This record gives sequence, structure tokens and C-alpha cells, in this order.
Amino acid sequence: LEVEDALQQVLDPEIGRSVVDIGLIYRVEDRSGVIHVDMTTTSRGCPAAGFLVDAVRERIVAANIGDGVEVELTYDPPWSPDMMRA
Repeated sequence: LEVEDALQQVLDPEIGRSVVDIGLIYRVEDRSGVIHVDMTTTSRGCPAAGFLVDAVRERIVAANIGDGVEVELTYDPPWSPDMMRA
């Protein structure tokens, strides 16, 4: 929940909503103090992919959660609009 709160501040530049609300965050795990995030983008060729990965990493570091952060970009399963929160 702490990580999710921090990531509410990361906005997708295309949609203008948080990466959490639009369903881009697939999994968050604490692996012996290192926070591991599996996330996706709205499309495989998303020009904002690098920005979003960096922003997710930076928000977790800024929130002082864990001893480190690993962010992995995946497209399995592919994102679809039905993953968005109402």
C-alpha cells in the first residue's frame, strides 16, 4: 500500500492519470528489502516507457521505501483499457 500511494503521483503523460489507476503496475514485491515492480505501458512502442520506468523508480526512492528498487517492463499480459480503475 505504501508503494501504491507513492506511485499515485506518477502520471501517464498520454492519459493524464496515475500508473496505478490505469493498471500499468502489475506486481510489487519486497525481495529482501529491494522493492521489485513489474509494470507495463499502454503499448509496446510507447514513447514514454523510459520516462515511466524512471519515474516509478524515482518515486519509490523518494518515498524511502526499501533498500533499493528494480523496475521491470513487461508486456505479458498486454495492457488493455479494461485494466483501468473506474
